[in-house]
Amino acid sequence: MADTKREIERKYESDDSGLPDLTGVAVVADVIDKGTAELDATYYDTSDLRLAAASITLRRRTGGSDAGWHLKLPVAPGVRDEIQVPLSDTVPDELTGLVRARIREGQLVPVVRLRSTRDLRDLVDADGRQLAEVSVDTVRADRLFGGEGTAQWTEIEVELADGANPAILDKVEKRLRKAGVRPSKSTSKLARALAETKGGHPRPKDEPAEPVTAGDHVLAYVRAQRDAILDLDPAVRQDAEESVHDMRVATRRLRSTFKSFRTVLDRKVTDPIGDELKWLAGELGVGRDHEVLAERLGTVLDELAPTLLHGPVRDRLGAWSKAEYGGARRRLLGVLDSARYLTLLDTLDAVVAEPPVLKAAAKTPSKVLAGAVRKDFAKVSTLVEEAMEQPPGADRDLGLHEARKKAKRTRYAAETATPALGGPAKALAKSMKSLQSLLGDHQDSVMVRTTLGELSAVAHAAGEDTFTYGLLYGREERRAARVEETLPEEWKAIKASMEV
Repeated sequence: MADTKREIERKYESDDSGLPDLTGVAVVADVIDKGTAELDATYYDTSDLRLAAASITLRRRTGGSDAGWHLKLPVAPGVRDEIQVPLSDTVPDELTGLVRARIREGQLVPVVRLRSTRDLRDLVDADGRQLAEVSVDTVRADRLFGGEGTAQWTEIEVELADGANPAILDKVEKRLRKAGVRPSKSTSKLARALAETKGGHPRPKDEPAEPVTAGDHVLAYVRAQRDAILDLDPAVRQDAEESVHDMRVATRRLRSTFKSFRTVLDRKVTDPIGDELKWLAGELGVGRDHEVLAERLGTVLDELAPTLLHGPVRDRLGAWSKAEYGGARRRLLGVLDSARYLTLLDTLDAVVAEPPVLKAAAKTPSKVLAGAVRKDFAKVSTLVEEAMEQPPGADRDLGLHEARKKAKRTRYAAETATPALGGPAKALAKSMKSLQSLLGDHQDSVMVRTTLGELSAVAHAAGEDTFTYGLLYGREERRAARVEETLPEEWKAIKASMEV
């Protein structure tokens, strides 16, 4: 069974002078000697070091208090999530799955062996509470694949204790610097081992120089969304909060960018990719849309007086939510392991590596990007005004839903253009986000009413009282009506502010 913990640590170069006395640093009342541990870790990666290139480490370690398999995923500088699995002879399937988006069809092989002698100390306060763990590691690295040679060094690690104030790390660093100790140039032991032994290094990240042309700005946005999908993949597999929503947004941003900037990127290449992104967004949406509906229905039930709750409404909603969630979850995990998904990731990598640019990509962004944003905004304008001309009902609902989708696309186009166009594009992105939110409330109401109708029909067939379903349905109708009443003034203000 996997166990996940947040690791916050800092690494420092060390010489023969050892560790300076840290007693009295901030609230450190004592430094407790925890003895010495012998650690033996084998690091796994693909032959072209794809995990290392993404600052991900996967190792099998013996010795110490946490022997086992460890997968470390970057969160922020100096912050990683460490997923631990008990020892086994081969890489555990659950860890392989968490890096599937990175390794694709590649094989994991041992690349480096690190043997460390770790001298451990705990920093504690006056009540004996642990503040941080400090270790002095004497390390020997042996290259196992893709090169040869050894390297040796000594380093100091300071890791924040669970629940401790991160400010203690700054105080400790100040004392270390005063003693002549400097932060390590390497982000991890593996990174240093790869750098100091003979052989291949992680492939350089495909990050371009500062964007100059229209194509530079569009590709920077494409690259950011591709990276977001890869970074979010392990979180989605672990069912982390908001991860499915965030990955779905990244796929939609990518697809919208391909559509908005067809004068920059060749649509003969990007249209088929857009179709696959639409598929992926749809698969991600199966569980996400259900989650939103369940949350909304739970909220409105909480708002009702107990006297208005007739029949086992909560139980039926709970059973519906559980059944729908379980099926959606299993389906999504299958999608993430599918050849179709992995092929899509390969295709996105190819677009970033060799962009299918057109002539307009070389032009200045002020003309190309602004033109694309204006075109998208014009489509939103037409859809909103056509929808408002429709009488209340299904046609208006559909029209507002289409307007919402185009508002998203315009927002994403404006986000792409903001680094080049500045304030006007940023203001438009903000306005489109506001419009998207307003129309999203309307669409949520439409979906909730559909679900209430379905639940009510099942309840009626079971002989249950359906009064509460009808009451909630009426409230959702009023909710949609309020949006429709608000929309004309909101839209008028947005049009007046359009400057891009």
